[in-house]
Amino acid sequence: MRRRFYGYLDAGEFFFFSMPPKKGKGRKLNKAQRAKQLQEEEERRLQEEEEARLQAAREEQERLERERKEQELKRLELKDSARRADELDELRHLLEENHTAVTKWKTDAVEKAKWERYMRCDGTPDPAVQQDINTYTSLWRDDPEVNIAIVLKQCNLALQQVEELEGLLRDVTDPQEGQKYQEALINLQELIHTKHLLTTEEILKRASANIDTETGNMQTVVRDDNVTLCLWANLKKNPRFKGLTFEGVGMGFELPKQLAVSNIAIRNFHTRYDHLSLLARMAHLRIHTPSCRSLAGGEEALADIGVPEQGETNGEGEVKDDNGMQQQRADEEGFEGTGSKSAASLQSTISAQPAEGQGSQIQTQIEALGDEGDLTSLPKQLSMIDCGESFQVVDLMEYTPLGGVFYYDVFHLPPQAHQVNGWEIRQLLDTGLQFFRYPTEQSNLDDNEALTCPPVGVSVTLPESVVFLEAPQVARWNAAVKQWRMDGITDISYVEAEAKISFKMDSFQAFVLMQETYANFPFQSWELRPLGQDSALFTINGALIDLSITIQGNQCMLQSEREIGLSHLVGKWMSGPALQRAMLNAGINIFVNEYTDKYVSTCGKDPLTEHAAYEQMALFASACAFSWSKWNAKCGAEHLVMQVCEHHGPTPVPKGLWSLYLLGAQRSQKLEITEMSEAFSPDHFPGSEFHSTFIHMLQDNMSTDGIVRTRESNYLFVDTVQSLLCATRPLMYS
Repeated sequence: MRRRFYGYLDAGEFFFFSMPPKKGKGRKLNKAQRAKQLQEEEERRLQEEEEARLQAAREEQERLERERKEQELKRLELKDSARRADELDELRHLLEENHTAVTKWKTDAVEKAKWERYMRCDGTPDPAVQQDINTYTSLWRDDPEVNIAIVLKQCNLALQQVEELEGLLRDVTDPQEGQKYQEALINLQELIHTKHLLTTEEILKRASANIDTETGNMQTVVRDDNVTLCLWANLKKNPRFKGLTFEGVGMGFELPKQLAVSNIAIRNFHTRYDHLSLLARMAHLRIHTPSCRSLAGGEEALADIGVPEQGETNGEGEVKDDNGMQQQRADEEGFEGTGSKSAASLQSTISAQPAEGQGSQIQTQIEALGDEGDLTSLPKQLSMIDCGESFQVVDLMEYTPLGGVFYYDVFHLPPQAHQVNGWEIRQLLDTGLQFFRYPTEQSNLDDNEALTCPPVGVSVTLPESVVFLEAPQVARWNAAVKQWRMDGITDISYVEAEAKISFKMDSFQAFVLMQETYANFPFQSWELRPLGQDSALFTINGALIDLSITIQGNQCMLQSEREIGLSHLVGKWMSGPALQRAMLNAGINIFVNEYTDKYVSTCGKDPLTEHAAYEQMALFASACAFSWSKWNAKCGAEHLVMQVCEHHGPTPVPKGLWSLYLLGAQRSQKLEITEMSEAFSPDHFPGSEFHSTFIHMLQDNMSTDGIVRTRESNYLFVDTVQSLLCATRPLMYS
């Protein structure tokens, strides 16, 4: 009940207000309300008891499930442990059987090649015999022939000898033998370079007899499969001359005024091989520790071959007669004389090896490899000579020269012949072909200041046999440190539609076009699927280009939607090592070495577990398809995850057939998760078992016909697949 109050204001007005009643301390409930309250409390109590009961039941169920899983794991582990020895023995037997057969086949192939060489009797020397190659080099050096057509044929023969020597260097294990091969290799390269200069001199001596009627100068182009020689002789000395483009070969140059009125000759010379980058590696790298078959491509690394001190070169840079020919232009091109000692071997032949100590955790699958699986040796790191901060020396691990070398030279024009009363009179010089030094500092008679020498221009069309995935980089040769460097190059212009690049340099020097070595890394995805017995298709989707390699026996064939720059490779069958070298020379790099991880982000996998996986994948490549999985980057360094399924025939694998497998050093297992799961889980697939090897894990879900296919795989096919996987390492770099 509200209480009301009444009162009067001073003006006689009446007012009132009311207040709410005070609450009672314990208002009594009626009988119905008390019954309802008791009912609610009873329901709440029953609900809490039910929740507690359910929680206890869940916990008990989870405990029982954990105990069941633990018991199941123990059962599977005990079962795996009981058959581990048998599985490892079977894997070891398969690997040894294949390795023995491959080794015998390679030995027989080498002996057959030696016999075929012996039976040819064509007069070509055997590079493996030091006396033969030395005699060949000496006789050719003394040959006075300077006709360009004949000399180019001789050079092509010498280049074949160079390729054979490079092959011997890739396989050499004896340091002394390696040293002999290197010296022979350098001598041949120097001699080829000398012969090119001698033929250049011979052509320039007769420049006045081959004057172009339109320009009044001499210009000529000579080309074959290995070189393109473009020569221009400045006979007119027209101060308005700006430059020239040699039609049909895509090379040209631009000259400043002081050179346009000088008695000079210009040489644009393109060699489709690269001997200067070889010098750069040999002059600055030390390679140690011969290794067994490795993850870098399945070939043996070079032996421990030291780097002798480089001999002094001829600072005058002139072509000498007779025995002095080999010292010509040492400063300009960086070649050593025949008397100087050669340096370390080709860096491109180093094989990747895992670091020491990583093998301690491998106790099951690697045991099956025996001595052939020893990958624990670690090669020494490269020791680079400090070139100083002023030199922008190119890291030949990060960048790869492509398309050969472009030589851009300026010579003093040799004295020309004069016709007098039917006689040809020519001044003979004993200095040979002399290089015109540019830039040269001259004194100005008025103010005694140095005359500025403008840069010289050059333009080239990109070689047709090379793929540049990005705009090419330009580097010029520095003979002082025998390295490529990128400074001193300005006004670079690249027209992608025309595949043409032009730029300017402060002097005449050799240059190369370069590309980032690992531009196509890391891989976006990969797949290896069978096409039939002893046939498979290996597909890599790279960062910039996708490609496939068909494997048939021991032969490989490249396939790619891109044809520009690859027409000489696509659809051609060749051996695995030959295809790898051809792809690298063409600018398509999907292959790794021990330095790749310094430039490319990786999954950081244990190399021994990875190598064991590649070996076993190769054994089953005729019947099983393998593919990339996103969970491989989430499962840790000690494990690998990939998608696998049995597959027969050349058709693509249906998406629903893939299963995930977890590979480790101790065991392999099938996973419960799929590629579409939200999170990674190492739980094994219900009803599946554990196995000590990957191949026995796969056999649990394979048909009898599929298992028979794997046992009938040819050893050359298995070796080729394994070599390709080891060379690309898709489980590490995707």
